[in-house]
Amino acid sequence: MDALIVLLPGDGIGPEVTREAVRVLRAVASLFGHEFRFQEAAIGGAAVDKHGEPLPAETLETCQGADAIFLGAVGGDKWNDTPPHLRPEQGLLALRRELGLFANLRPLRAIPALHDASPLRPERLQGVDFVIVRELTGGVYFGERHEGETRATDLCKYDQHEIERIARMAGEIASGRSKRITSVDKANVLATSRLWRKTVERVMADEFPAVELRHALIDSTAMNLITHPRDFDVILTENMFGDILSDEAAGVVGSLGLLPSASCGAEKPGVFEPVHGSAPDLTGKGIANPYAAILSAALLLDQGLGLQLEAEAVRNAVDSAIGDGVLPLDIVIAEDAQAYSTTETGSTVVERITAPPASTP
Repeated sequence: MDALIVLLPGDGIGPEVTREAVRVLRAVASLFGHEFRFQEAAIGGAAVDKHGEPLPAETLETCQGADAIFLGAVGGDKWNDTPPHLRPEQGLLALRRELGLFANLRPLRAIPALHDASPLRPERLQGVDFVIVRELTGGVYFGERHEGETRATDLCKYDQHEIERIARMAGEIASGRSKRITSVDKANVLATSRLWRKTVERVMADEFPAVELRHALIDSTAMNLITHPRDFDVILTENMFGDILSDEAAGVVGSLGLLPSASCGAEKPGVFEPVHGSAPDLTGKGIANPYAAILSAALLLDQGLGLQLEAEAVRNAVDSAIGDGVLPLDIVIAEDAQAYSTTETGSTVVERITAPPASTP
């Protein structure tokens, strides 16, 4: 395969974890005989500093011609005092809007070797494996807003077709898993949630009758993610609820540094990025956890390029490295254990891809 992958390293630790993801993708290309071409562009705070806007026109044009897009992270305290339209996060929101990326997929799997890194008891983590399907271009993040000195408003708005398309994607994903969807809303209070619930019910009944649909309120779901994480398979929810739940879900496995994500639309290209932020306090120290970025590269391979075997090779390499105790600082369990640097962690994954450890007889 010949593919153009656009890199948007962004801010903070974004360039550091992006570098490790690219090393992994190069290793995959070499092993499986692909030609991956990489082109870098600016977004977020780095773009504001260099071009005066968080999503320059040339960056958007470059992304529109890509087969897949890898993003590191955007934002940081440095840009807190910039006008709202120049905040780094506006670059990412605009990219999602311009590319029509209406769905964000955040898979979560508890890795046995890291059970002790979670605040939950290990027995509650056995078999935890679910995916959050988050609507990405509607809701309060994209509604009209007004910010005054003494009063502010943010409009939460959803149209029926926006709910239909994300429900349809969740149905397709659930059909390939355990055929169970938990649709999360706040229908006892919000009008948008009542439309959400009614629309999801109709799409599932008409198009995915074999999928079991369960409705749940956001507050009870937040509790049940901690008390009964094994109960979930596909979680379908709107923009803000999905943002919050996915960060909470990171606590289930022990760190934001382990969660990948994919932002998809009806057509290519998709954007693949670690769930964690730019972590300005870690920038330049060489201690950022690259596993989420590397696992996002695995999502890029299968969800973005249709290369399932290659993606599985990356995930197996990550599991092998973690199982052998190759842990960055944020997931080190034992007090006297070695914390691996960003580069050391990436190098181990690359080695496991190119020369997998022999299986034990």
